[in-house]
Amino acid sequence: MSSTDDRFNGPGPDQIYYNYLREDNFSLPQCQDCHEFHFYPRVVCPHCGSFNLEWKTLSGKGEVYSTTTIRRKPERGGHYNVCHVTLEEGPRLMSRVEGVDSLDVKIGDKVTAVINKDSDDPFVTFTPVQGD
Repeated sequence: MSSTDDRFNGPGPDQIYYNYLREDNFSLPQCQDCHEFHFYPRVVCPHCGSFNLEWKTLSGKGEVYSTTTIRRKPERGGHYNVCHVTLEEGPRLMSRVEGVDSLDVKIGDKVTAVINKDSDDPFVTFTPVQGD
């Protein structure tokens, strides 16, 4: 007699993540055993190995952990920023800061998440916190 595990039925964690973003909700799984959030979403907590995860909405607040500028010719779109942002809730993700010159993004800058839905798969970028 075979049994199925309900944790593996339905959409995977990446699809759930995109579905939340499509609904303007920046959410990630939080382990209910060690209480850590993690990015990129997966079915097992990378911190403690637990399957006891729950999706929670994030504040969207973060801080630039590292940053670099990708330099391109103006006809190819010009320079843009690539950075790692540490979210207030703990996980760190790669993204970019928009709304300022790429060379003005500094480590330690406070940023806020923005959900971009210009493509089939929405994604998160960040804007500087005003007054920072």
